[in-house]
Amino acid sequence: MRISCIGGGPAGLYFALLMKQQNPAHQIEVLERNRPGDTFGWGVVFSDQTLTAMREADPKTAGQILDAFNHWDDIEVHIKGRTLRSGGHGFCGIGRMKLLNILQARCVELGVDLRYQSDVQDDESLDADLIIAADGLNSRVRQKYAATYQPDIDLRQCRFVWLGTAKLFEAFTFDFQQTEWGWFQAHAYRFDDTTSTFIVEAPQAVWEAAGIEAMSKEEGIAFCERLFAKVLDGHKLISNAGHLRGSAQWIRFPRVVCRNWVHHNGNAPVVLMGDAAHTAHFSIGSGTKLALEDAIALARDIGEAQGDLGLALPRYVASRSIEVLRIQNAARNSTEWFENIERHAQLAPEQFAYSLLTRSQRISHENLRLRDAAYVARFEAWLAGGQAVPPMFTPFTLRGLTLKNRVVVSPMAQYSCVDGLARDYHLMHLGARAAGGAGLVFAEMTCTSADARITPGCPGLYTDEQGAAWARIVEFVHANSSSKIAMQLGHAGAKGATRRGWEGIDQPLGAGLDWPLISASPQQYLTEVSQTSRAMTRADMDRVRADFCAATVRAADAGFDWLELHCAHGYLLSSFISPLTNQRSDEYGGSLENRLRYPLKVFKAMRALWPAEKPMSVRISAHDWVMGGTTPEDAVLIAAAFKAAGADLIDVSSGQVSKLEKPTYGRMWQTPFSENIRNRVGIATIAVGAISEADHVNSIIAAGRADLCAVARPHLANPAWTLTEAARIGYQGPAGLDWPLQYLSAKPQLEKEFERQRALAQPAKKEEGVL
Repeated sequence: MRISCIGGGPAGLYFALLMKQQNPAHQIEVLERNRPGDTFGWGVVFSDQTLTAMREADPKTAGQILDAFNHWDDIEVHIKGRTLRSGGHGFCGIGRMKLLNILQARCVELGVDLRYQSDVQDDESLDADLIIAADGLNSRVRQKYAATYQPDIDLRQCRFVWLGTAKLFEAFTFDFQQTEWGWFQAHAYRFDDTTSTFIVEAPQAVWEAAGIEAMSKEEGIAFCERLFAKVLDGHKLISNAGHLRGSAQWIRFPRVVCRNWVHHNGNAPVVLMGDAAHTAHFSIGSGTKLALEDAIALARDIGEAQGDLGLALPRYVASRSIEVLRIQNAARNSTEWFENIERHAQLAPEQFAYSLLTRSQRISHENLRLRDAAYVARFEAWLAGGQAVPPMFTPFTLRGLTLKNRVVVSPMAQYSCVDGLARDYHLMHLGARAAGGAGLVFAEMTCTSADARITPGCPGLYTDEQGAAWARIVEFVHANSSSKIAMQLGHAGAKGATRRGWEGIDQPLGAGLDWPLISASPQQYLTEVSQTSRAMTRADMDRVRADFCAATVRAADAGFDWLELHCAHGYLLSSFISPLTNQRSDEYGGSLENRLRYPLKVFKAMRALWPAEKPMSVRISAHDWVMGGTTPEDAVLIAAAFKAAGADLIDVSSGQVSKLEKPTYGRMWQTPFSENIRNRVGIATIAVGAISEADHVNSIIAAGRADLCAVARPHLANPAWTLTEAARIGYQGPAGLDWPLQYLSAKPQLEKEFERQRALAQPAKKEEGVL
């Protein structure tokens, strides 16, 4: 096979040597436009697991790289005069030039044809069966065939400069410095016996305000030396970007995502590899890792397909695109964390450092415990204000109410009422979950009038009989558990008069069974299927507000501990807030301030009637996931408005406003919205969305991303989810954990079973490739 690799970086060199090792008869050339000794950047970072994959692919090269590595286990965080350290992270660094030299020498040894100062202007002129486009971040090949590759390039918000220093850092070091213009941060790590990488980063606005754009290269470096003088300990900073002048060495990181990785130009397939195909922010240290793993994967797939590129290339793209997406999602979380230091710096140094360590959402609480149990124990003790307790089992107080732990049973539609009346089913459903150990149990969205229901099976609180039925359930929860119980009030709006979930979610009831619908503006939720709602009149607004007030009084009389107003998911009040569903031209439409006017009126009226000692929250959609809809920035303003109106907490969800939505799903996928609101608005939040393990809850609470975590479907499968998860992680209580006396005999058996499973299981691996 004739192979041409465009680009002599780690991806191109490593793929070339692996293919030559696989079959010496392959004719392989590497075409690099620079000279052999040219390189940009300083050190690169690998994880222990990446090196294991390299050992399997080519033991000799891996051995040479291993001999040149500098290993470290610790991460050190400097913030506000404090230094916090944790260990067990297992990373290693190597100089980029040293890595290239090893790969170059191995290529020569195997007979790869290395050609330097070979600037490929036309790939179609190459005489090859396979062309590898490993020509880096600014790939000319990717640009040429953009119609095929369909790249999405997102320039991130921070400026950064890649420098070196003779200061030898013994831990991977993050140093944060507050200036009159804002926060700057440094990422520093040793990569050989004489040198460390030293990356300085700041948000674009901060960088501009500091005047760095107008500085010469030397002035910019001197600025950084003064700013980070303490951690540099008198050492100078060095640039190796001799070809750049002024502030040009400060760049914004481009996140590259390509929909396709293979282009067929008629002669040979052109395959993207490394940074040409994808990038991952340097804050998780995975760019070179991904490039080398691309090379390993493609060489393996070609070998297994016995050289049949028609089989090998689809396998390569299918397997690598999934892994790359996983890393890029982690990198996106990490990138956004560093873009918002101003927000995180409001946390105490202990929580700030924890938040940094878990920022990618790939390193969890229990993963940190695996790495450094002593660090986690110290942190848990600090967070609990005494004895170490898993964060999910610490108490939480709002107004006059204290929850025993941070677990919330989400409000989940059960569609099991008749005429809005909650009876024995709801007594069983909510009572079982209260006995199961959660700190707070939510009733599903309960409607304020018969025409406010989503389905005929939804509960109501618009008659005294319904109020008495709820009082019976509240009394049962209080008498048989230490959990608290919350009422969520809402109005379906244009999403009403539909079938029960198992009969066809969002599908209309049909002629003769439905009822008239109202919303902020005329709306048809399911195009050509749903009933079209009519715009609310002032009389409608007065009536609906009165209904919410009457239901609030009934909820208080029933003894509920907590009240929530549902302003999310495209329901009536949400339809006022979202610009997708509000096209009004009066004072209730147009600007966000106007769109919030009616929901705030309803909330204020309810808050005035709800007991002052009891908390009240609001559920919002923090992102509509549709162009032109509510954005996370809007959500901050929405939360601030409800806080000013007297809300104690924001229940942060997203979506379900439009069927055109395109959410980005994943574990804990909505938690960033909660963190954004909590730490910018200064209000307590509930995080929701794919939170399914104690580890998730512990990580979210510990990092200050939310104050409570709502767990939905896992509670449907297991009413005793909280008790089960406590046993799973080996927590026996008593703080935040109380078993019903009738079930207490099961506790030691469950704990022993999970203890046995932990003993039999292999030690959980560290999430690799993420700092």
